[in-house]
Amino acid sequence: MTTQTKRISKGVLAGIAGGLLASFIMDKFQAFASKAGGPQSSEEGEPATVKAASAIAESALNHQLSPDEKKAAGPVMHYLMGGLSGGLYGAVSAIVPTANAGAGTLFGAALWLLADEFAVPALGLSKKPTEIPPEKHAMALVSHLVYGLATYGAKRALLTAL
Repeated sequence: MTTQTKRISKGVLAGIAGGLLASFIMDKFQAFASKAGGPQSSEEGEPATVKAASAIAESALNHQLSPDEKKAAGPVMHYLMGGLSGGLYGAVSAIVPTANAGAGTLFGAALWLLADEFAVPALGLSKKPTEIPPEKHAMALVSHLVYGLATYGAKRALLTAL
């Protein structure tokens, strides 16, 4: 295994772990901000994570999720997305160090833009961005900046320890 392959492999593993931890921190940040008077989620219907899990279960397994399964599936999808995004970030930043710009906040902003503002609505998992109030976009962006910063910090700490 080459030195670059080892560096990328370590980056992926540290990124996955960092992304999982950052997903937890993001959840706690959103709960705190909500209690502190931040914008409340009034999204009609199910969260995008539950919609995604339901779509996967139906298309891949030909199975409709029960209410209890949906309750578990939302957090699973959130952490899966967080871990996979962190792993991708770990790989990219091992190859292109400037991906660490802003201590992970550039990564968090890019993830918000690509996932929340483009992919999730395009897949029909949320309302169109124009149908969502600006303060909710702002809260989602800040939440993803927190996620990016936490992913960067955890990834960096793990890479230092490896």
